[in-house]
Amino acid sequence: MEKKRIAVIDRELCRNVKCGYHCQKACPVNRSGEECIYIDDTSVFPAINEELCIGCLLCIKKCDKMGFHALSVVNLPKELEENPVHRYGKNGFALFRLPVPKSNMVVGLIGPNGVGKTTVLNILSGDIQPNTGVPGEKFDWERFIERFKGTELQRYLETLRGKGIKVGYKPQHVDLIPNTWSGSVKKLLEKTGDAERVGKLAEKFGVTEMMMKKVSELSGGELQLLAIMAVLSKDSDFYFFDEPSSYLDVKQRLLAAREIRSLSGKAMVMVVEHDLAILDYLSDDVHILYGKPGVFGVVSNPSGVRVGINTYLEGYIKEENVRFRDKPIIFRNRPQMSVKNQKFLDFDGFEKKFEGFEMRTEAGEIHQSEIIGILGPNSIGKTTFIRMMVGELEPDKGKPTDGLKISYKPQRLVIGNDEGEITVREYLEKNSGKTCIDSEFKRLLESLVITRNLDKRMKNLSGGELQAVFIAACLGREHDMLLMDEPSAFLDVEQRLSVCKILRSHVEERGVSAFVIDHDLQVIDSVSDRIMVFEGKSGSNGIGRRPCEIQKGMNSFLKSLSVTFRRDPSTGRARANKPDSQKDREQKESGEYYYLK
Repeated sequence: MEKKRIAVIDRELCRNVKCGYHCQKACPVNRSGEECIYIDDTSVFPAINEELCIGCLLCIKKCDKMGFHALSVVNLPKELEENPVHRYGKNGFALFRLPVPKSNMVVGLIGPNGVGKTTVLNILSGDIQPNTGVPGEKFDWERFIERFKGTELQRYLETLRGKGIKVGYKPQHVDLIPNTWSGSVKKLLEKTGDAERVGKLAEKFGVTEMMMKKVSELSGGELQLLAIMAVLSKDSDFYFFDEPSSYLDVKQRLLAAREIRSLSGKAMVMVVEHDLAILDYLSDDVHILYGKPGVFGVVSNPSGVRVGINTYLEGYIKEENVRFRDKPIIFRNRPQMSVKNQKFLDFDGFEKKFEGFEMRTEAGEIHQSEIIGILGPNSIGKTTFIRMMVGELEPDKGKPTDGLKISYKPQRLVIGNDEGEITVREYLEKNSGKTCIDSEFKRLLESLVITRNLDKRMKNLSGGELQAVFIAACLGREHDMLLMDEPSAFLDVEQRLSVCKILRSHVEERGVSAFVIDHDLQVIDSVSDRIMVFEGKSGSNGIGRRPCEIQKGMNSFLKSLSVTFRRDPSTGRARANKPDSQKDREQKESGEYYYLK
């Protein structure tokens, strides 16, 4: 049987006139007299006839060699004989199948960025009428619903057809909120939801003081809480939360997860989340999404949350006989012991007072090729510590690191209006001082999967793509030390682990050192040699302890939150224990809050 193929052309990257349609000239089917690659009548862009395509990939090789990376041709898994649920135009991204919203349950979606999670939302909320893979064809609800007859999805779609679904949606990229609202937090929340409910949520999240701030003054964590509270305060039938944990600290993540779970008693809830411990804590069922980012995505059948997450980490769906990753992801369940002992730098203790907030940090040292992970609640002084170290903020006591070249990646992924219009290539060359053809920098861009996006405009990048660009710019600048604030935000599970490996390789090969702030415990565990823990009262006072061994730091941090994590026996991943459960009590008694003896 002839393999079914899907061909995608990224029109933002295509330089058809500039390249002279070399893809068309390279195609052996075209040279034999048939039109596999032809010029679309409605545009000047090339189009690919997927039925004639033989999968030789010569067009892709030619396009990539010219530096455009606009084409993709993929052999679809043999089980995908049905048409897509939706396709974005001729030779556009295709989504196969849909997840099933369920009453009284939280359904989690897990998978790499770019395989259709946002498209799923747009279809299930009614914002997109699915075209069943035939762009431009008149939509027929009856025919579409017939496709899911006899499944749980049928009833949902029938309700959606009658416009009986009220949707509450928390978007991924909360950094964009200040662009749409310049007033106070309180006024925005009361405009979007019930005022009484907003007040109760502010008390639960401990952000009553935040309510009178202007939205433009909010930190990343505060913007995330604002977005979550706006959705929680609405009466909806279907709630969709896209990455609710980004920028939130561990305590806030668990608190937000409990509030989101509480919605399932009255409505259907669906969540995209890349922090596996939070996804596990939140969800009842899980759908895995797999495919090729930007080309096609497939939604798996549902499974229980533990089985679903472990299946995703294994990379093989046994029930569907689908392997979507060559190797399984396995986490270590023992703390890494630091072997770095060549001192790189002694750093001062710092003190800083603001109106209503004061902080101090203990003096310490960092070793050569060492990464120190920084843990602690939001609004406790972690970013302030980094800003004082780089000299961006003047401390009341202590001296910044003189004579060192420091490269800093900020927490929030903010770009100016003028920067939004430039290409990724232009942004990187401006902010890293490197050219994208420099051999070492080029390898970094390839490892961060940025190469394909070099000619895209910055404003068109997703949150994960933007994070990768910020990380690349930080690593590309000349430096003796790295300071990275939440590099995992908006990255999927595999990207997070990849960034951890890239950072470890980078500091060891170059002999530089790094401080990394993050709230994903698995990221801190994977990337750190030692840990620096911040304690205190959020928004009031904070103290940063000197760096210590990972096990001691994790136990100290989680003890302050009264939270314990057990280990999944198959994958080694951390799973949050229910408060006061037998496992929770046992681990607290033994003093092991994250690792097990």
